[in-house]
Amino acid sequence: MKWTDVYDIGIELADSKPDIDPLSVRFTDLMKWVMELPDFDDVPERCSEKILEAIQMAWLDERD
Repeated sequence: MKWTDVYDIGIELADSKPDIDPLSVRFTDLMKWVMELPDFDDVPERCSEKILEAIQMAWLDERD
């Protein structure tokens, strides 16, 4: 996965962190958790606040 795979990342986070409210997560923690996902393979420099917001919303949608 790359940073642009926001929906796939959202699904992975919903599965790996089911008890966490995505809206309560700081972007620094979110970025770290994404980079720790087993299928994730991208560089931190390609990440942006806009991408993290999209991931956060995809994660939230997946939980609902």
